[in-house]
Amino acid sequence: MLRSTLMVTKTQLANGLTVILKEMHHAPVASFWVWYKVGSRNEIPGITGSAHWVEHMMFKGTPNFPPGTLDTTVSREGGRWNAFTWIDFTAYYETLPADRIDLALRLESDRMVNTIMSEEATESERTVILSERHMYENRPTFLLYEELQATAFRVHPYHHETIGDEVDLTTMTRDDLYNFYQRHYAPNNAVAIAVGDFDSDEMLAKIEHYFGGIAPSDPVPPVVRVEPAQRGERQTNIVGTGDTTYLVVSYKAPAADDPDYLPLALLNAAFSGGGSLGMFGGSGSNKSSRLYKALVSKGLAVGVQGGLTPTIDPFLFSITAVVRPDVEIADLEAALDAEIDRLASEPLTQAELDKAIKRTKVSFIQSSESITGQAQMMGMGEAVTGDYGWFEASLAKLEDVTLEDIERVRAKYLRRDNRTIGRYLPKTSEQ
Repeated sequence: MLRSTLMVTKTQLANGLTVILKEMHHAPVASFWVWYKVGSRNEIPGITGSAHWVEHMMFKGTPNFPPGTLDTTVSREGGRWNAFTWIDFTAYYETLPADRIDLALRLESDRMVNTIMSEEATESERTVILSERHMYENRPTFLLYEELQATAFRVHPYHHETIGDEVDLTTMTRDDLYNFYQRHYAPNNAVAIAVGDFDSDEMLAKIEHYFGGIAPSDPVPPVVRVEPAQRGERQTNIVGTGDTTYLVVSYKAPAADDPDYLPLALLNAAFSGGGSLGMFGGSGSNKSSRLYKALVSKGLAVGVQGGLTPTIDPFLFSITAVVRPDVEIADLEAALDAEIDRLASEPLTQAELDKAIKRTKVSFIQSSESITGQAQMMGMGEAVTGDYGWFEASLAKLEDVTLEDIERVRAKYLRRDNRTIGRYLPKTSEQ
């Protein structure tokens, strides 16, 4: 299978590894990524947090790259590297001088199959991950989002945080983790992406050399636990330390490949000031948005933002507000509800939609300026939708979204019976 367009080549090796290459010759740099189609979405109770834990173990080294040498090996070649795990995927990357990019291919192909996962290394990392979770628990927003997700999703595995539940992090065995690694870290469950200053034919030959001999795994079982339709508004309250009150209102939202996704993303951009099509773009100031003017400018909230991220399955469109110390959360909720209701009585104007489109375009351009950013956008598009050009294709469709589309998704998704409300309330002396 070979697909080539505008200096981008997509093909698949015999072992199932998807390979996407994009030549960019404006700088002598290349970025190499491996995206595994595994995240917390692929976990079951008892082994939640496995995807994130395996990511940690991937930095423990291999017999060919002994523990403690990986970081210095990349750094001394003038490169940088990192990884991240999320609900739908896990990604690893190295950005290096173009004539040193073979190091990334050697490293990633090696740890795809040879990562050290001894009992001792696993137990050592268990302590690190539990400490990481405890650190997150010091953040009110983590506690609130975790509780809200668990309330919003009763069936689908989006119900738990990527880091996993503490009970599973405490009881999971080395064999549980290693079996998860062997099942999901295989060429037929991965996408290799290279962007930068290289010849595509030569790069493909190198990837074939380093990855072509790795055996595929059995097909990963599909996620079949579909979240049932919500039957009414859900609410959850968290009482914790600190002196700041937070409010989150989350609506069930469509998956990235749903035709409703783009109109809802533009509704978010116009209403809350969010301007990104995905999780990697910034949106700049939102002071001109309706939501900012109604909540922040009027002294009810310290800050407010809306968030919508492309996902494989339907997820959430969330509005998060930080309540001013002298304001009751009920007053902020009432003002937010009134502003959402006003979207029905006073729909967005063409001027607001045009501004939202402009903001979204700017956000995309900023996110994809670098070679690393290009690879990141392509990888996320491929991992989530199966189309490396999803972000660019969505950008090209922005002008096709009409005010009628905006009103349609508003009426369909911004319903009170389709939302979950989460509140973080500072603990008082009486509690």
